[in-house]
This record gives sequence, structure tokens and C-alpha cells, in this order.
Amino acid sequence: MGFGRLQPCYAFPVAFSRWDPFRDLLALHDQIGQLVGSDAPGWTPPVDLYETAQSFILTAEVPGLTREQVEIHAEESRIVVRGERICGQVPCEQYHRVERGHGRFSRAFVLPEPIEVDNVSADLTDGLLTVTIPKASGRAARKITVS
Repeated sequence: MGFGRLQPCYAFPVAFSRWDPFRDLLALHDQIGQLVGSDAPGWTPPVDLYETAQSFILTAEVPGLTREQVEIHAEESRIVVRGERICGQVPCEQYHRVERGHGRFSRAFVLPEPIEVDNVSADLTDGLLTVTIPKASGRAARKITVS
């Protein structure tokens, strides 16, 4: 065994990416929300949450739900949307496909800044729930009535 002889070196391509702790924190937050924030796995309505200069807008697809089946709570910088889609048991011999989720759901969102709880409004039209959440510096809690 001599030290003068070089052994062949095999290089394997390695992909490096810049570590983004905020991205990892958001991914962890989503995973925890899925584990804790849902009363019934498989029934989680899709949500869009975006920001304008004056407010946050949350839209959720909740087809088949009535205003009475949706509950919204707002506090400080957090909004919670809950509801329940009743499973309509159809008398039949056999189901061939069941894709629509049924049962209770709960979605909670922490917003990046405080909200004006007294002026949060919600509307349910054609299965689309739209919650308008004005930005503010005051802190309070309130239950919102869906119109």
C-alpha cells in the first residue's frame, strides 16, 4: 500500500438550495394545522387568503352549506372558520363512488397583523364564503354572522 498512488474519485452531483427558515416554518405551521385544525380528515374546504392595502380577504369553497352551518370567529390577529356538511344518506344498495367530504371542519389562520374585529364581515353566495377582515391596531373578539 503506497501513499504515492491516487485513488480514483467519483463525483456525484449534489443539489444545494438556500435554507429558508420562514418557508420551513410555514410548512410546519400548515402540517400542524392539518393535524390539529381539522375535526374530520378528508373534509377540508379549499381556502384562498390574500391581502389588500386595507384588509385581508378569505374565500372558502363550501358548496351545499347554508349560512347557519358556517361559524366564524375573529380575535386579535386570528380568524377561525368552522362548519358542518351533513351526510345525506341516500337509500341505495351500493355506493360506487363517494368523493365529497362530509362532517365537521375547522380552519384557523393567524394573520400577520392585528385586525379590526368589529368590522369583519362575511357573505355566502353560490357556495363561496367570502370573509373581509379589515386591518387595525385594536384588539377584541367577536362572533360574525354570515349574511
